[in-house]
Amino acid sequence: MKYGRLFLGFLFFVAAAVGIDADAASRIKVYSAEKGSYVMSDEVVKTNAEWKKILTPEQYHILREKGTERAFTGKYAATHDHGIYRCAGCGLDLFRSEDKFESGTGWPSFTQPIAKENVKTETDRSFFSTRTEVLCRRCGGHLGHVFNDGPKPTGLRYCMNSAALQFVATK
Repeated sequence: MKYGRLFLGFLFFVAAAVGIDADAASRIKVYSAEKGSYVMSDEVVKTNAEWKKILTPEQYHILREKGTERAFTGKYAATHDHGIYRCAGCGLDLFRSEDKFESGTGWPSFTQPIAKENVKTETDRSFFSTRTEVLCRRCGGHLGHVFNDGPKPTGLRYCMNSAALQFVATK
C-alpha cells in the first residue's frame, strides 16, 4: 500500500511536470448500471484510518487486508433478488443478478462482471497456490477470486465475498 501511494504521487508529479491536470491522471472509465453506459470516475484513495471509519471490521478485513469470509456465512450466497451488486467500499457497480449462479461453494458466484473495466485482476500466490484475485477497479478493494470452472457462456466463476459487496435491488 505504501508503494502504491508513492507511485500515485509520482504520477501526479509527472502529470504536473508535463502540463497534464493531476486529477485527470486518476480518472478511469467504468460502466454505470444507472446510466446504462460508460462514465468517467475518480479512483478512490483513502488511508487505512479513513477506510476503518467507513467499513465494518469484516469489510475492512476482506476489502483492505485481502481476507475472506467463511463459506455459507455471507448474506448474498443464497440471494436471488433482481439487482446490482456494488463494491461495499466505494459503490462501484460490479455484477448483475442475471449473471449470478449457484456454484455450491458457499460464496456468491457470477459468470462475469458488469463490465470488464469495473474490475481488475492480479495473480495471488498466497496459501501455497496460484489463483487470480479480483479487485474493485475504483478503490482496489479485494473482492474474491475468479476460476475457470464456471458455467457457459463464459466458463468463469467469479467467487466473491458477500461482505465486499452491497446489493441494490432493481425492478
